Amino acid sequence: MNSMYSKSILVFLLFTVFASVTLAQTISGSFSGVKKGNMKLLGFNGLNTYPISSTTSDEQGRFSLSFAKGDYGVGCLIAGEDKPYFVILCNEQIEINGELPSIPESISILKGKQNMQFARYAREHPKRENTMSAWIFLEKIYNTDTLFSVQKKTREFIRTEKKRILDEDSSFIANLDKGSYVSWYLPTRKMISSVSAVAQQRTWEMPALIGFFRNLDYTDARLYKSGILKDAIESHFWLLENSGRPLDSVFVEMQKSIDAMFVHLIKDPGRLNEITDYLFDLLERHSLFKASEYLALKVLNDVSCTINNDLARQLETYRAMKKGNTAPDIVFSDNPYAKGIPSAQLPKKLSDIKSAYTLVAFGAGWCPKCKEEFPQMAAKYANWKAQGMEVVFVSLDEDKTTYDSFVKDFPFLSVCDLKKWKGTVVNDYYVFGTPTLFLLDKNRKIVLRPNSVNQVDAWVDWYLSKGNPLPKN
Repeated sequence: MNSMYSKSILVFLLFTVFASVTLAQTISGSFSGVKKGNMKLLGFNGLNTYPISSTTSDEQGRFSLSFAKGDYGVGCLIAGEDKPYFVILCNEQIEINGELPSIPESISILKGKQNMQFARYAREHPKRENTMSAWIFLEKIYNTDTLFSVQKKTREFIRTEKKRILDEDSSFIANLDKGSYVSWYLPTRKMISSVSAVAQQRTWEMPALIGFFRNLDYTDARLYKSGILKDAIESHFWLLENSGRPLDSVFVEMQKSIDAMFVHLIKDPGRLNEITDYLFDLLERHSLFKASEYLALKVLNDVSCTINNDLARQLETYRAMKKGNTAPDIVFSDNPYAKGIPSAQLPKKLSDIKSAYTLVAFGAGWCPKCKEEFPQMAAKYANWKAQGMEVVFVSLDEDKTTYDSFVKDFPFLSVCDLKKWKGTVVNDYYVFGTPTLFLLDKNRKIVLRPNSVNQVDAWVDWYLSKGNPLPKN
């Protein structure tokens, strides 16, 4: 029994080793500019990269890197600190030779059909795109300028050449092996990379391109492993933002796109969290607050799957602290470290402040952006106060020395409880990042959620200094 058991184990181990060897694929070759250098291969998982394998090239620059079946998609081949060279990781052995990964024109693909196709299209497609842009420019001149519009043969030639370029590009993609990774990746990458040209030169293609993004499955494993997921999200909303529509119409279109993305995302909680988190941050950075609010409320109200606590808190601020809501009162005695005004004049609560408007600002001495923004706020404070606006700074510092140093020159009220993210006010206001600003009226109704000191200053100038009527909610 022991002998038979040992033989069974041996057979199992041999089979496991054999299976792992046969399933493993390799990228091998040489880079003449990377002799005895570090080589590594990275793969993509959604918005992030992960290490697949690494090695050191020999004295001739030869190397070999392995990858497994689960690493399929797009990979980054990196030599030292050099720029990456992108490869298709699929069920094929890959062999490449060249000078450096950052010099793609020096690289030849010696083995690997999909990588040969990928490299060829990467060389040819940009040339076709650039040439097409030149023909479109010339066609406009020959169609509209009376000096050239009489040249009918030239106009016909331009139309013919444009069609030939489009047909050549389409034919290349159509002839790729159906089911291969490049047959999905290349047309997808083509559409994403065309966004700028479509917005600027080929606006007639915009409806179809927006339709492409809305039909894209953002949970597709092929997209998740492609390295272009981030590009797809950014290009999608950049196109809408730069579509030439009025801003209100842009927000309507963004809501439609968010709805389209969620058709698949609601079925995949993990990717819903990752993509929603990134998209929310993207919209915030571009000051597209109506769209970020719509996204936040959609996740909180319409999605039944679980979202992680950090994201939930980040989104909850848009439901609890949206424009028009009443902000929580602040009891200043709960924040024993007050600066900026004599203690005898310290109001008990935020609601005791009698100014027409109050800016409640959250920040900290450890926050780099706060170190840029709040000194500007201090410089503008005298003018703001003269126009009827007070400022209250709530610090998230947890070290009193850091807090004292940061606020020592602030001419407005600063308070701190040294509890960082666990402070009562921070939690009441659903603060998830610094700096965070809320502009309140005398009844603590949220009038504006500014994204910068400059935006606050522009608001004061337009509505308080110049007396323009406030917009209706």
